[in-house]
Amino acid sequence: MKYFPESALMQLEFDKVQALLQLHCKTELGYQKAVNLRLHTHIDYVKAALQQAHEFKQLILMQEHFPNDHVLNLHTELRMLEIEGAYLTGEQAMNLRRLAESMHSIFRFFDHDRRIQYSGLAEVINDTYYEKKVSAIIDEVLDETGQVRDNASPELSRIRTALFRKRTELRRVFDRILQKLQKLNYLADQEEAFLNGRRVVAIYAENKRMVKGIIHGESDTRKTAFLEPEETIELNNDIQSLEREEGREVYRILKAMTASLSAYKVLLNGYHEILGTYDFIRAKAKLALDMDANYPSVVPQAQLHLVQAYHPLLLIYNRQNNKPTIPVNISLDKDAHILVISGPNAGGKTVTLKTVGLIQLMLQSGLLVPVHPSSQLGIFKQLMIHIGDTQSLEFELSTYSSHLKNMKYFMENANGRTLFFIDELGSGSDPNLGGAFAEVIMEELAKKHSFGIVTTHYLNLKVMANKVKGIINGAMGFNEETLMPMYKLMIGKPGSSYTFSIAERIGLHPALIARAKKLVDEGHFQLDKLLNKAEQDLQKVEAKEKDLQKLLKENEKLKREYEILADKEKKHQQITFMKLQNQIKEADLTYLKDMERKLKQVVVEWKRANDSNEKEKVMKQAEILLFRRREKQINEKHNKKVQDKFEEVGGQCQVGDQVKILTNRQVGRLIEIRDKRGIVQLGNIPINVKLSDLVVVQEKPTESVD
Repeated sequence: MKYFPESALMQLEFDKVQALLQLHCKTELGYQKAVNLRLHTHIDYVKAALQQAHEFKQLILMQEHFPNDHVLNLHTELRMLEIEGAYLTGEQAMNLRRLAESMHSIFRFFDHDRRIQYSGLAEVINDTYYEKKVSAIIDEVLDETGQVRDNASPELSRIRTALFRKRTELRRVFDRILQKLQKLNYLADQEEAFLNGRRVVAIYAENKRMVKGIIHGESDTRKTAFLEPEETIELNNDIQSLEREEGREVYRILKAMTASLSAYKVLLNGYHEILGTYDFIRAKAKLALDMDANYPSVVPQAQLHLVQAYHPLLLIYNRQNNKPTIPVNISLDKDAHILVISGPNAGGKTVTLKTVGLIQLMLQSGLLVPVHPSSQLGIFKQLMIHIGDTQSLEFELSTYSSHLKNMKYFMENANGRTLFFIDELGSGSDPNLGGAFAEVIMEELAKKHSFGIVTTHYLNLKVMANKVKGIINGAMGFNEETLMPMYKLMIGKPGSSYTFSIAERIGLHPALIARAKKLVDEGHFQLDKLLNKAEQDLQKVEAKEKDLQKLLKENEKLKREYEILADKEKKHQQITFMKLQNQIKEADLTYLKDMERKLKQVVVEWKRANDSNEKEKVMKQAEILLFRRREKQINEKHNKKVQDKFEEVGGQCQVGDQVKILTNRQVGRLIEIRDKRGIVQLGNIPINVKLSDLVVVQEKPTESVD
């Protein structure tokens, strides 16, 4: 991606995002990738980079371990493999072994299911393979601590066996000498010591002539001499000779091992690059978690559709200080591709502009961005920016001259794949003349079909945004009562600068404000006043709409609660009914026996019936016999309970009356009347009943006992 000027990335604070990314890198290679982060215009590259970061973010969120713990910086070790005759130390070789084993763990991680689930991460290892011979070559020579094994070669085995015997013999001889010198009270220290690679004893300096041997040195106080006894000189010589042989053989073995590993230098370099790449992807995922970043839709055409977009750095800063951050929603497409943002100073115009610019830079560098996943962003070929005072001391240009110089570059180079940002277009000059040039610049950029955001206080730019095709207005919200910005972008209308409102609120003398109003063109003043009023009216409408949405949500909540209660009551009634069915008394048994006899008679009569009419009559008799009598008994029992407790009053039903439902003989309180129906509260359940099915009742007075 091309960008103008050279400081564009720094003006949009992209370097600060890079610095945060670098903090999450563990390896030198990952760190360098973060330092060298580039902006790309190939949509396939951008999508692949975003997909990888998104998948690693999902791994972290699901707490699924990805095996890249042993990520090392092995440039020195890998360089040694390319130098003929060089050799790796045991520690260096073990680092290469850990590199190979890390790759082995990664290959094991990507089983069949994970290769599908995390296809973007699996793509990183598609062009390589795991070679087990690398670990085998090292294991054949080194043990788990990185020391050359005794059996690495027959010669080394012979040397170390001889060394073991000589050292054992030297230890026995030395122990005898120490015991002897201890008895003579010559020893200054019983601990064994080595000097110049040879085993010595520490004796008092005044006794050094009393013991045969070689003096190798004295202590700083000269009270102790370090002497090699005559009996151990030959043994020490043999041991040193064997140690030199051991060193030469170890060198030969390590050199041969290094030569064998050099055959896999290309593969190992690839392993190192892959682990660095995974470290870099992991850093991008960690940064995404810091700023609640997501993977939006990326489309090939130039467009912007940002939903709940946050300024990444402002979001992190506010979160650290427990402050809220207001997101913005912006859409730019081929029909509306330039947004003119107006409103009062310190209202968030520049922050909104920088938010869009920084998010676009992050996206085209392969970083997840702090927007809602439903957002859609296109790919732009070039980015142009003009923010703040760009006065050039080098060319002795004024602020406005520098401004026009940049605008000249914009107009000459902009096209349909350009994304530009201009803060305070036309500022630095006479308002009328600067406004005229600003209109020309805007019209030219609109003709080029370029995309961009412009902030301004010029009234003529607010007016032209509604007339020129492709240019739309936007305003930053402002609370006139509190004189505080709302940091909320409203698309489709220009914003007032609130110049006189702010002056009135801060207590400027009314006479001064009145004089200033007289100096302003009446049409200009009236239009700004109209914008002011329209914005405040819109805020009131939005507040009412917000309250309405709240009430609708509460209504939905009450509806759900009612449905739950109604369902509970229905189940309760079903359980009660089942209990009643199961409470069979002796009188019912007698009834059942009598019923059995009558049913047998019904069956006989049904068989005797010659036509369907007679059979239908028999069935009706059976129906009456089976159901209506039982229903009548239950209703009579329930009616008796109601009659014993309540008496009918009569009259027209009113809200608050105690009423009886004639259809089921239940008694409740009438709580509402709707046309010809009423709502009766039965316990905790409201029941909808026809008014014609209700009768007013009252409880019978209880008889007192004298």
